[in-house]
Amino acid sequence: MMQGFNLLKANIRMEYIEYKRYLPNTIAMLLTFYIIFIGMFAGIQLIGDPTTQDSNVQFVIVNYIFWYLAMIVVNAIGWQITNEATQGTLEQLSMSPMGIWRIMLARLISSTIVSFLIIVALLYLSMLTTGQWLNIDIITILPILILTLISMFGLGFIIAGLSVVLKQIQAFLQILQFILAGLTFVPLTVAPFLAYFPFVKGVDLVRAVMIDGVTLSQIRMEDFMILGFNAVFYFFIGLGIFLLCERVAMKKGLLAHY
Repeated sequence: MMQGFNLLKANIRMEYIEYKRYLPNTIAMLLTFYIIFIGMFAGIQLIGDPTTQDSNVQFVIVNYIFWYLAMIVVNAIGWQITNEATQGTLEQLSMSPMGIWRIMLARLISSTIVSFLIIVALLYLSMLTTGQWLNIDIITILPILILTLISMFGLGFIIAGLSVVLKQIQAFLQILQFILAGLTFVPLTVAPFLAYFPFVKGVDLVRAVMIDGVTLSQIRMEDFMILGFNAVFYFFIGLGIFLLCERVAMKKGLLAHY
C-alpha cells in the first residue's frame, strides 16, 4: 500500500515538474484549447439560432471541457509510452518491482489530478468569456466523474498497450482526438446506443447536472448502473489488453528497442 502511495506521489511530482519546467509549452497548450473554444463560441454567435443560443453555448462548454479531459487521460499515455521508447527508458520501467501496469495506472491518475487544475481554470475562463454560468454541484458531479474517469483509464490502458508493441502510433493518436471529440459532443438523444461506450454516459449525466440543474436524488439508479458497468468493463478490458501487449512485447524483445 505504501509503495503504491509513493509511486503515485512520485508521478504527481513528475507531472507538476514537467508542467512547470516547460511552462511555455503548457501555456501554448492552454491557449490552443481556449482558441478552439472561442472558435466554437463565435460560430454559435454568428450562425446559431438566437432562441437556443444560451443552451448551445452551455452544451459546448461542458463538451469541450470533457474533450480536453479525455485527451489528457486517453491520448497522453500513448505519447508518454512513445517518448519512453524513444529515450530508451521503457525497458527500465519493466524492471521495476511495481510492474509497468501499476506505473501506467499511477501516471494516468497523476496526470488527471495535476491537469484537473487546468481543466477547472479552462471551465471558469469559458464561463467568464461567454457569460454563461453553469451549475457546479460538486456532490452530484463527483461520483459521476469518478466512474467516468475509471472507464477512461481503461481506454488509456488500451492505447498504452498498443504503444508498447507498435511504438509509432502518433498518426493514430491524432485521429483518436477526433473520435474522442465525437464521443463527447454527440448527445445520447441522437444515438442512445452510445450510452454503453466509454465515458459517454458520464458526459451526458454531467451535462444534465451542469446545464439542467439535475441533482443526485433525481438521477435514476439505472443510469448509475450503466456508469458502474462501463467503468468496470472498460477498465478490466483495457488492463487485460495492456497486460497481453506487455507479454507480447517482452516475448519479442520489443521493450529494449525502438
